[in-house]
Amino acid sequence: MRKVGSLVLILALLVSLVGCGGSTQNSDNNQAAPTPQQSEAANAKMQEMEDILMAQLQPLPETNTGDKIGILVITLTNPFWVGMKEAYEAAGQELGVEVEVMAAPTENDSKSQLETLQAMTAKDYKALIISPIEPFNLVPGIVQANNKGIKVVNLGPGVDTAAVANAGGKIDGRICVDFEEQGKLAAEYIIEKMGSEGGKVAIIQGIPGAGQSEGRTQGAKKAFESAPNVELVSIQPANWDRNTAYNTATNLIQAHPDLKGIFCCNDVMALAAADALEAAGQREGKIIFGVDFIGEAAEAMKSGKLDGSIAYSSTVYAKAAVLLALKTIQEQEVPETVFSPLAVVTKENIDQYEGWK
Repeated sequence: MRKVGSLVLILALLVSLVGCGGSTQNSDNNQAAPTPQQSEAANAKMQEMEDILMAQLQPLPETNTGDKIGILVITLTNPFWVGMKEAYEAAGQELGVEVEVMAAPTENDSKSQLETLQAMTAKDYKALIISPIEPFNLVPGIVQANNKGIKVVNLGPGVDTAAVANAGGKIDGRICVDFEEQGKLAAEYIIEKMGSEGGKVAIIQGIPGAGQSEGRTQGAKKAFESAPNVELVSIQPANWDRNTAYNTATNLIQAHPDLKGIFCCNDVMALAAADALEAAGQREGKIIFGVDFIGEAAEAMKSGKLDGSIAYSSTVYAKAAVLLALKTIQEQEVPETVFSPLAVVTKENIDQYEGWK
């Protein structure tokens, strides 16, 4: 499995960007198209991310094949997955394939997500790109797809590959970010901002057991516990839910009025935590950090409501996933895991990410 530290470092060092490095392919498919609303710095950062991902996918597959690819995300009630749906559809149009995006009704409806996947295996897809709610919930659907000759690519939250193998199935491709690194980077920002005096911190996680929640929590926990003068006082689940996160943050600040930092495992919960602290008159002097860099989080950073978020480009991530699916369809050799690089976006550097997508 490839290491991701260098990928994160490349993006973390891009504070002042000049021209990006050249591509190894002379193809329009290897260029991130800027939009009129996108700043030059944001476009350069996205291009850098795309170059890193495309290098992992060499040789690139044939495009404009018209292949039909089914995509199963977690839920369209979460702004991040709405953005991924749009990015998948844009990637399909750019790469000349047909994509269809499906989702579970809610963040925690693992049964409905499996039923959706099983229904998708009856369609004429050449490949499926799946993001499971839990490591095990999609295993029967994956095996069903395997038996019908449909390639399966796992994006983001991981499928338990041992469980798939035990059921007689396999995953044909894997693309993800390093969830533990996301938590670590966020915690390191909070630690730095607290200074040498340190202080009390807390973590609001998503659904316990979900891959992205566990990874982000562990990354932040390790960073907090290894820092001098930093006390991790609580880890509380909020199930990716805004109202639950609001109540959780309210309870945290009541129990620990001297709390200095909160890491939330996604932006929706971070925004809720900021709202809760504002309502309690406790926002000033507290550091709140999230993950996903959704549009609302970007605006909150501009106003100072939110301190930061760990970002990765949905546009580039989805495009790389579709290319990986095409590689599996065309029986090309694929890496064990394709990693998307990360960027640390804060209220101090938010102006460099105008138009990020």
